[in-house]
Amino acid sequence: MATYRELKAQIAELKSQAAAVRQQEFDTVLADIRAKVVEFGYTERDIFGSRRGRPRVTHGPLPAKYRDPATGATWSGRGRAPNWIKDAKNRDRFLIYK
Repeated sequence: MATYRELKAQIAELKSQAAAVRQQEFDTVLADIRAKVVEFGYTERDIFGSRRGRPRVTHGPLPAKYRDPATGATWSGRGRAPNWIKDAKNRDRFLIYK
């Protein structure tokens, strides 16, 4: 049975071999991709689309859900609560009924 040190040495050797093989395959694949890009005239937009990453979703302003009767200030109910409603135990009295 192998000792702990021998196993750690084997692991280190295998990691080194794996890194070398990965780099070799990486270089081969990259060269192939570059050749095909030149051959077919691909652009970055063709490959990755018009936007990289997750598309940003924008929403318009939310309709007001609460209104301060004293000032007429409104709040949608999202984000940090304004001071006029923060300490209210029952927010129902500030609701805007439609």
